[in-house]
Amino acid sequence: MGMDKLLEKIAALQNPTVAGLDPKLSYIPEHIRAASYEKYGKTLEGAADALLAYNKGLIDALCDIVPAVKPQAAYYEMYGWQGVRTLAETIAYAREKGMYVITDGKRNDIGATMTAYAAAHLGTTDVEGEEVAAFGADALTVNGYLGTDGIAPLLEVCGKGNKGIFVLVKTSNPSSGELQDRKLEDGQTVYRAMGAMCEGWGEKLPGKYGYSGVGCVVGATYPAQLEELRAALPHTFFLVPGYGAQGGGAADVAPAFDKNGLGAIVNSSRGILCAWQKEKCDGADYAGAARREAIRMRDEIVGHIGKIVLP
Repeated sequence: MGMDKLLEKIAALQNPTVAGLDPKLSYIPEHIRAASYEKYGKTLEGAADALLAYNKGLIDALCDIVPAVKPQAAYYEMYGWQGVRTLAETIAYAREKGMYVITDGKRNDIGATMTAYAAAHLGTTDVEGEEVAAFGADALTVNGYLGTDGIAPLLEVCGKGNKGIFVLVKTSNPSSGELQDRKLEDGQTVYRAMGAMCEGWGEKLPGKYGYSGVGCVVGATYPAQLEELRAALPHTFFLVPGYGAQGGGAADVAPAFDKNGLGAIVNSSRGILCAWQKEKCDGADYAGAARREAIRMRDEIVGHIGKIVLP
């Protein structure tokens, strides 16, 4: 439940990676921006249109080799309602192409408010008796530091719709240890306690391949903690940011995987989005450059973890 679809896609494509769709206008080739500005001017509408065209090109180039995409909501919200519309259209387009979609929203609240977030991103909204999906992603990143009150509403929605969540546990940013590495009274770290809570929450969303619908976010920049948490949380699937631009490499993420090459999906955002700039190739080939980088990333990681096999 929740992660089963993702695990099946990973195994089918032999690729445990996710492309982060966190676009900035500076990442988008000039010909795409110019076409959008000609239609709508240098406005929020024009910017949102350019983002959508760019995203669709990336999705077309990646959908047969990369199992999932992860749009970060903030990069769309900054363009107002026009950008939020592009987020919804990006999610729909990726799902049409058969990709698993993780919305990176890091939502955090309790009770009715968290129920509303869950309905918006993973479930459906009741419109006078008609159930309508607002965004329709497959999974959502969430902040679990409000405890079970903030997670329980998500579990109910995930159970009904076969969706999943990824809870922040040991994040990839340099200052994460200021809180997450602190020791509690029983001697365990805050991140270890949060991981244990995820393992417990996941008992309500069991999966047929051994991983529940409650995953953890654990950064590639902390390989020792990845290894520690993989051993401690046998039923919890990991979303691993921090590969590439933040410094994590294939050897760093390898401890996140189990003996079957499962257990984690590794994110790359700028490495894929800006591959055409790194290659210094023509902007018209931005999608081809993204594909080449995605293949390189896949081959590097699979070279460390071996063949991916569903149990």
